[in-house]
Amino acid sequence: ILAVISSSCMRSKTWSPYDMIMISLSSSRIILHSWNTLDGLMTIFLETSYYRKNVLIASMIIFIFLNYSGLWFGAWLSVFYCIKVASFTQSFFICLKQRISRLVPWMLLTSWLCSFATAIPFAWYDYGIHDNFTAPLPITNSSAMGITRTDRLIFLFYLCEASTALPLIMSIVSSILLIRSLW
Repeated sequence: ILAVISSSCMRSKTWSPYDMIMISLSSSRIILHSWNTLDGLMTIFLETSYYRKNVLIASMIIFIFLNYSGLWFGAWLSVFYCIKVASFTQSFFICLKQRISRLVPWMLLTSWLCSFATAIPFAWYDYGIHDNFTAPLPITNSSAMGITRTDRLIFLFYLCEASTALPLIMSIVSSILLIRSLW
């Protein structure tokens, strides 16, 4: 899909909104799968350097950014199809149908920014799960340390869920509206 749409865009030198969304979606998925393959190879062949804190954090941020970008682009594709295909007569829907071509680049940019903003908090999480658990505990209160780590983990869990909820809701609503319109 990426090769065909990219070659047609290069020949015609124009990018339709559909082409922009499909190029963004397919390239983000290809890069994500390539990153997963590279990440798996790094864990096998570079195990000692892979689990260093900076490498693990960078790997996690890149994975989350690429994954959420793909979710957003898929949601925008669903919204785009709904707006283009559905035949509702509400003034908001008609106005959106007329402006969707100009909004697509901004929607894609917003998706990248949201994905990046979602991935950044994962840099602050303490990835101490690979530490040596047989080492003696520090003199400080160990239960307080556990609560802090759990609170951070719960925050990241809620952030992940909230970050996937909005693209999911957009996809479901646009799909339901499209099915209702075609019914």
